[in-house]
Amino acid sequence: MKTLLLTVSLIATVFVQQSFAQGKTEGSQLPQLLSNYYDIKNALVAGNENLASARASEFIKTANTIDYKLISEGNINALLKDATSISESKDLKKQREYFANFSGNMILLAKSTKLGDAPIYEQYCPMKKASWLSSDKVIKNPYYGSAMLTCGNITGTIN
Repeated sequence: MKTLLLTVSLIATVFVQQSFAQGKTEGSQLPQLLSNYYDIKNALVAGNENLASARASEFIKTANTIDYKLISEGNINALLKDATSISESKDLKKQREYFANFSGNMILLAKSTKLGDAPIYEQYCPMKKASWLSSDKVIKNPYYGSAMLTCGNITGTIN
């Protein structure tokens, strides 16, 4: 009887540990995805097309690990398409064009899914007529970089 109880306890412990570890991994995927997005944005702000391409590749790696229970396959595929366009291009102007659609898809995701605990600021460039996400209230425009670094405004906060 003691052996049976010990065996049942051991099996229950293993299952609880596995589901806790799995939940921890899933919980860290979404903030990592957002962090990868911010890295792409920051590379575009800096006007560094090689870094933007590399950061988009990292975004793709993270997105490919996300469980469809967290984000639908359609949403992940849309983000992957946009990130792939950025990663495959070495033309800063083209990357910034792709980033507008990419940001639109990330904004929709951020509004429908909790991507982290910190506030996310939705910012808008009236010249480009496009939005982006930022972890900071300070405007740093990824569409024009140093040419119009502070052009834009905060249009909302996503929690």
